[in-house]
Amino acid sequence: MADASFSPAPIRSGALGRSDPAADLAACKQILARGSKSFAAASLLLPRRMRDPAAAFYAFCRIADDLVDFSPDPNAAVVELNARLDRIYAATPSDDPVDRAFARVVEQHGLPREIVDALIDGFAWDAQGREYATMSELLGYCARVASAVGVVMTLFMGARERRTLVRACDLGAAMQLTNIARDVLEDAGRGRVYLPSDALRERGIDPAKFMLAPAEYPRVTEVVRLLLDEADEYYRRADAGITLLPWDCRPAIRAASLIYADIGRVVRSHDCDPLRGRAYTRKSRKLALLIRAWVARTPRLDPTRLDAPVIPECAFLVDAISR
Repeated sequence: MADASFSPAPIRSGALGRSDPAADLAACKQILARGSKSFAAASLLLPRRMRDPAAAFYAFCRIADDLVDFSPDPNAAVVELNARLDRIYAATPSDDPVDRAFARVVEQHGLPREIVDALIDGFAWDAQGREYATMSELLGYCARVASAVGVVMTLFMGARERRTLVRACDLGAAMQLTNIARDVLEDAGRGRVYLPSDALRERGIDPAKFMLAPAEYPRVTEVVRLLLDEADEYYRRADAGITLLPWDCRPAIRAASLIYADIGRVVRSHDCDPLRGRAYTRKSRKLALLIRAWVARTPRLDPTRLDAPVIPECAFLVDAISR
């Protein structure tokens, strides 16, 4: 639902005015094509008016994530990114096509700095190998690396109503919890455990020892199932929220919900056992879900979930829009 009271700031003169917006966007789209075939394909379901800002946003996030992830000093990388954001939000970006394209998007769509800062916090938490003691702490991570993206994409749609943004946060959290449930073994191999450590320890699993010998801890399946159960509720809430979105935006969001929820279904078909191999949705199944999203773009309305409260750990993202 669009907020008629919002009016994007005008593009200022200077470096932005002198550069070629089409060339800057082309550079962003190259990064998108190289970095994420899934996101690039999914973006084709978006209305044309959203594809350019989505490409610029993705490109900036990709560069920021790589800068933090591959830096020998993640804290220094975050300082550098904050300086770049200072220039972007002052409409005087660095002489870089991605920064220039993202600066235009920031002004055109009124992206609050707090939401972009949250994304960078999430990248930093990854680089630091942060452990999440509780489900609440894990949801705080999901808010930064996934729900923040959902909020930004919703703003690109022109939807700024609070309950629409709340449901976008739900979908981001659901998708990230699904990712974590799917990637347990892969993450352990990289020295990372995202599963809540209190839930692991309740089942006699030491997170550090689990990383070294996952096969020795079969009860990890119970924790994986716990995450998927949490995600399922958020998928149901998010589906209710799709009814609030502009008609032309619904297929892409519906497709994302269906495809990621289906990954959870495959994980469950493996008895939530990470040792059974990485779960994925077959191409034929994914195509069927894409067609379903296009034909039945609006799920059945669930009035009991449409006005469900915001995930507490995501509240700061929604509040940032109203300030």
